[in-house]
This record gives sequence, C-alpha cells and structure tokens, in this order.
Amino acid sequence: MVAFLNPPQREAIRYLDGPLLVLAGAGSGKTRVITEKIAYLIESCGFRPHTIAAITFTNKAAREMQERVGKLLAGKPSKGVTICTFHALGVRILREEAAALGYKPAFSILDATDCFGILAELAGGADKAGIRRLQSSISNWKSALISPDQARAAARSDSELLAANAYDAYVATLRAYQAVDFDDLIAMPVALFERHTELRDKWQNRLRYVLIDEYQDTNASQYALLKLLAGPRAAFTAVGDDDQAIYGWRGADVENLRGLPRDYPRLKLIKLEQNYRSTVRILRAANTLIAHNEKLFDKKLWSDLGHGEPITVSACKTSEKEAESVVMKLQAHRFEHRTRFRDYAILYRGNFQARAVEQFLRNQRIPYLLSGGQSFFDKAEIKDLTAYLRLLANPDDDPAFLRAVGAPKRGIGGGTLQALGGYAGERRRALYAVATEQGFAARVQARQLEPLLAFCDFIRRLQANALRQPAAAVLAELLAAIDYEAWLHEQDERRTAQARWRNVQDFCDWLGQKGEEEEKTLIELTQGIALVAMLDKNDAEIDAVRLSTLHAAKGLEFKHVFLIGLEEGVLPHREAQADGRIEEERRLMYVGITRAQRSLHLSYAERRQHGRELIPSEPSRFIAEMGREDLRFSGGKSDSTPDKATASGRLAALRAMLGEKK
Repeated sequence: MVAFLNPPQREAIRYLDGPLLVLAGAGSGKTRVITEKIAYLIESCGFRPHTIAAITFTNKAAREMQERVGKLLAGKPSKGVTICTFHALGVRILREEAAALGYKPAFSILDATDCFGILAELAGGADKAGIRRLQSSISNWKSALISPDQARAAARSDSELLAANAYDAYVATLRAYQAVDFDDLIAMPVALFERHTELRDKWQNRLRYVLIDEYQDTNASQYALLKLLAGPRAAFTAVGDDDQAIYGWRGADVENLRGLPRDYPRLKLIKLEQNYRSTVRILRAANTLIAHNEKLFDKKLWSDLGHGEPITVSACKTSEKEAESVVMKLQAHRFEHRTRFRDYAILYRGNFQARAVEQFLRNQRIPYLLSGGQSFFDKAEIKDLTAYLRLLANPDDDPAFLRAVGAPKRGIGGGTLQALGGYAGERRRALYAVATEQGFAARVQARQLEPLLAFCDFIRRLQANALRQPAAAVLAELLAAIDYEAWLHEQDERRTAQARWRNVQDFCDWLGQKGEEEEKTLIELTQGIALVAMLDKNDAEIDAVRLSTLHAAKGLEFKHVFLIGLEEGVLPHREAQADGRIEEERRLMYVGITRAQRSLHLSYAERRQHGRELIPSEPSRFIAEMGREDLRFSGGKSDSTPDKATASGRLAALRAMLGEKK
C-alpha cells in the first residue's frame, strides 16, 4: 500500500521520532496520510489499536476515516482505534471522569437553542440579537479558556462587565442543572487535566499516539487539550494547511500553527505540495492569489494532471442576470461535455446568494441539492415535540426534561429548575426522578412545587397511554393538552406560526402512519427517531447540482465549479474589510478555487439588489490577484460583440448532440 504514495507522504507516515506537522495543501491526500499512518502504527510498529486516537472536526470526516482504516486493516485487529471529533473525545473523557468535576456521568449536553433559552431568562428584557451576541461572547471566552472572573477583570465598559456577570450566572446555572454546553466539551477536559495530574497521566498513557486533522481550525482550548493529551512524549501528527484557515470568526486560531514550532522545538515539518485534484491552470491561479497573504510556511501546489481549460470570468449586468447566466452556462457545458448534474457545484459567500440561482434551476427543471440548509429534525418545533417523546421513552433524559418543561412555559421558573438541578446533582439521579421526592419538596415553596408536580404527573399519564394506545392518538392528546398551536402563535407572527404548526402536523402524520405500518407504539417509534434524525443521506449518489456556501464546501471537490458573486463587499465581505480580516477572506476564495478539478467559472454582478434598489458594485480584488495568464474575461462594460460564426457553430454542435441523445 505504501508503494503508491509519493515520497513526502511516505515520510509523513513513517516518521515517529517526535512531534510532526504535515503541511497538506488542498487535494494533496491528507486523509490518506492519516489513515495509512494508523495502519502503519498497528501493523509495523506494534501499537495496540485502543492506544491510537485520530481527531477530526466533523462526524462525516470521522466516518470516512473509520471506513478507510477498516479497509486497510481488513482481517486484522483494528477495533478500538478512537476516530472521532474533538467534542466526541471530550464527551468520552467527561463521562468517565465526571465525578472529579462534581458532575454525574449522565450529565446533560444542551444545544444552542437550550442555552439561548437559559441566557434569555438570565438577561431578562434583552432583545434576541443582544442575547445572540452574549451567547457568541461566552462561546469565545470558553474557547479561549477565559473564566468569568478573568472576563470581569478584562472588562473595559459597563456593557462588557454586564456580559461577564451574565457569563458567571450562566456557568452557575449549567452546573446547577448538571448540564454542559458544546464549548464545555473541550474546556472542561482541559480544566480536568490541569487540576488532576493523575487523570492526565492516565489518559496520556491510554492514548499513546494522537493524529489531528484540519489542525489549522483548532482554537485555544483544542490546542491546550492536544498538549495535555500528548504530554512530554509529544507523540502526535498534526495535519493542516494555513492557506485554508477560514474559521477565525468562530474562534479558530491559525496562530496555533505558529505555536507548534515554538512549543515543540523538535517539531518536524513535512510539506505535501503535489495536488491530485486540479489542473495546472487552476492551481497556478490559486497559488498566485494566496501569495498576497503573509505566509506562515512557504508552499506551492503543483499537479501533473495537465494544463486544463482557461478559467472564465463573466461580468453580468445584475445579480439576477448573473444567476440566469450561470444556469444557462452550466446547461450548455453539460450538453457539450456530456457530464452529469452531480459533476457541478455553484459556490457563494453567503446563503442569500442561493435564492436567485435556485429559481432559475427550478425553471429549467435542473435537480439540485442545497448544502448547509436546516435539517427538518433541527427545527425548534420538531425538537420541542421530540423532547416530550424522548422523555416518555427515557425519563432519565435530562436535556429532554429541560426542553419539554419550557415548551410551552408552565409557571416553572429558573429558580425552581436551579434548585432541582442542585438537588439532582447531590442525589446523582435524573431531574424527573427527584422532582417528586420529599427531600426536594422541603427545599422549595409550595407554589414552585405545584406546577412541577403537575408536569411530572402529565408525563406519567402520557407514558401509560403511549404503551397501549396508537401513536397518532397519543400525539393528538399531547398537542391538545399543552395547547402547542396557541403557544406557537404567541411566540411568532401569524405566517411563521402557521408554517411551524404545519411542520408539527407533518411530523405527527409521519409518526402515526409509521406506527400503523410497523405496528409499533409511540415509545418504540421514539427510540428510532434519533437514528432517523442522524442518518445522513448519501448525497454523492444523487444526480443533482450542488449549491453551497464556501465554508460548507471545504473538504469537498467537484469536476466543474461556478464561483459567483465575486464583488467587493460580498467576497471579501464588507464586515471582514471593516475588521481587517482580508487575509481570511482571501483564504476563503482560495478554498473555492481549489474545489475545482477540471473547470472553474467565476462571475460577478455590476449591480446587486439591496432591498428595492440596484446598487453598483465593483469586481472583487481577488480576481485581479489571480493574475491574467489563465483567466478569460467576457461580459460587462468591456464586452465585445460575440463572434456570430463561432456562436452559430457551437449552437449547431449542441443541436447535433441533442439529436444524437434522442
């Protein structure tokens, strides 16, 4: 297997003399290096599978690695290798060591919506935008390992002090609930290992070799966790690319790449510069563009896949015309080259750019898939209903209890839930289980206890019915009892509330029908809902054009790419310009260019719709920064009269081809 690798890849796999940074350019086979190294550690170096951990950023990447390692070690022992996300590893550590931090092993993990609700309660009358800003600040503090006391000490204004105080109250509330948020899954293992050296030593001895994917996307807390796991042995391989660091806005710190040689003077650097994805023209334009950034490490991608087609740049009169032009060009290209819809991707900076493109794709009956759209199961109303069902199936599910008890609100306040969380923590039992205990009743007033007991009694009755009545009947009883439709109308304006209620009805119809067909109770169906929600459709098999933001497209590749909306203020984004984050925007453009395998088509609008006005726009500086050598311009002010002979010739060829296909 190692025979098919190039020399730098082979060196990266076999190097075990200390910490290693593999600087892996786009399309240079980084996943292969990680998976082959895992196989090499087990087969040739005598590592036992359970002593190896490979850490990724997405579940999809972890699944892909797991499959590849399974194939490489077919018939050999591979079970026990930890291949998971940073957060999944954090959960594993915390579940095992919860007692050391004063938590029960079955602590709750709250999602962003649940955390928003807690902050809304703490912040009182603050508006939603203010709460979101506060939520973002708290997330950034936790990612940077800044405690509430440190945030308070660093406050430079009254508003910053208020935010730091809210952070303190939020941390106390989560602890009282025996709950953690997403950022805690990294920050708390760091705190655990810093405070308890015996536990740190235990995990360092358990995980003898660590591999980290997409290292440039790590934040301060993730880097701290890596250092604590690696320990003095520093037996790790970090794989990353400073040119693809595009997540600074969510706390990722490209400086962690600069920190590695400083913190590990024996660090070995290996560069993977051969690209197995794109043509020479595409890579030359990408290299020319990214050369405008200050470089941490010098690197130039190269390819032996041939020169390829020139990169086209189209200027369009308006954003509407741009969307139309892209769809027509895509169709023509597909007919001319006899390709499939799934060979094409249309990429853009922001989701708002997809609407016009979607409209023209629908008009032309072109199938498409939209990346980064919200899953049906992620909608708040579906999560509310699922919380009730999860609680019926498993009364120990604390996150479900906390969500159900507040949707709709039923007079159970934050103080009551904090008291319940504290009592449950002491008793090391679930919230639902201790709510009816005499010990808890003695801690709260009768008016606080009454609505809580009524809720628990309602869940008990519903649970009994769910075991013997058809699913559809129990769901109807649940929705009527909590008057959920009326609550939706209290929360949202009429049209939004109606749309959300339709989603609830669709969900209930689906479950009711499933219950009839499979002859299952609602309890039995609920245990399968989580699986349905987590199943990823295998989009790769669907013949459809991909529409995606540049951020969501990272890690993917497509034969033909249309990169749209290349205007100042869009890419680079105007907020990034104002904040001095041009280099990250340039890296985002670089990521877009390097998604393309065979052809790349760039476009921009000379005027873009803002509200009811058409505002003039300038082409993105990044187009000029790609150099002119491989770019072919058309349209706009500089457009020349098209060559009629060429156009009619091409049309005749298309007609002939269509005739052949009939």
